[in-house]
Amino acid sequence: MKTYLVGGAVRDRLLGLGHGDRDFVVVGETQDSMERAGFRAVGRDFPVFLHPDTGEEYALARTERKSGRGYRGFAVDADPSVTLEEDLQRRDFTINAIAQDDAGRLIDPYGGVRDLEARVLRHVSPAFSEDPLRVLRAARFMARFAALGFTVAPETLALMREMVFSGELTELTPERVWQELRRALISATPSAFLRTLRECGALAVVLPEVDALYGVPQRAEYHPEIDTGVHVELVCDMAAVLAPGDEPVAFAALTHDLGKALTPEHVLPKHIGHENAGIAPLRELCERLKVPVEHRQLAECVCREHLNVHRLAELRASTLYELIARCDGFRRPERIARIALACEADKRGRAGLADTDYPAGQLLRDAHAAAMSVRAADLAGQLQGPEVGEALREARIIAIASATGKKV
Repeated sequence: MKTYLVGGAVRDRLLGLGHGDRDFVVVGETQDSMERAGFRAVGRDFPVFLHPDTGEEYALARTERKSGRGYRGFAVDADPSVTLEEDLQRRDFTINAIAQDDAGRLIDPYGGVRDLEARVLRHVSPAFSEDPLRVLRAARFMARFAALGFTVAPETLALMREMVFSGELTELTPERVWQELRRALISATPSAFLRTLRECGALAVVLPEVDALYGVPQRAEYHPEIDTGVHVELVCDMAAVLAPGDEPVAFAALTHDLGKALTPEHVLPKHIGHENAGIAPLRELCERLKVPVEHRQLAECVCREHLNVHRLAELRASTLYELIARCDGFRRPERIARIALACEADKRGRAGLADTDYPAGQLLRDAHAAAMSVRAADLAGQLQGPEVGEALREARIIAIASATGKKV
């Protein structure tokens, strides 16, 4: 059985990165011969098998032919005559079209090693344009590899623009768009995802609420970067630093300022009330992409409250308590720390302000911890019904005041 290690495992090893799952391609076999060898078939759209001992994925070498619109519109041929080179040719980027045999030798018919060395993301063949999902994958790879110096090849970017212009991106399901977005947001440089999509025109198709922020000015004394779209890029990158791998925080960072796109021109560069104006477009985005509930709820809290969190030093203990309660911080205590991180990303995600201290974040966490330390069982007296809730509220406000030095 001729098997080859392919895809990300080969690419990441050559880049000196740690790699996770290993994928293999098998040449010259059939489903029957794989099952006779003990492999278990699991592929729905094409023949994929799990190794009987390691559980790793082995796929039959295959070709794909466009047979309809969208990313599912393909006819798959996994005949035993399909060669390794033909299988590699159907892949998206040259850096993903490198194989390694059992002896460790590289098979690189499309120049993937050269492009790795040059830090270039380049499509393998014109067939790239047959799958609209690859536009988002290109942007997601940039989110992961931009910090290593990668750029998109000019001819690949031109092809991506043609794909966007053709309207094929409208065929993408919300679930697939969300999967690419969530993976990009927890990458090292989410801003590269947004910039790449914007350069080819795809951001306006898949995230129009975010695309609308570019070119919207802000007050320079608070936002030296001025452009709201640039600010959101900086905030997303800062969230990746402050809360690596935390999807809800990353999504809240992306969507916290959506209301600024709705500010009337005669008010600019001020954005009075943008925190409440942003709730409607945020909900529309979440409904369209079927965003998970916890991501939605956290994003709404950050959108609505981020200005209040920034000015916590000015608020009374009772006002701070109400903010925590509005965010459901007593039933969902983990949410408060995430709000603090997203708001810190907002404050530090500004040109020249990345190293700014953010005492409001710690103040919010301290106030929340103090309030949470007070339980209904600790209250004195024989309280019943609504009296318990009111007494607990008052006790928690006093606890916040004591812990933070604020007036009740």
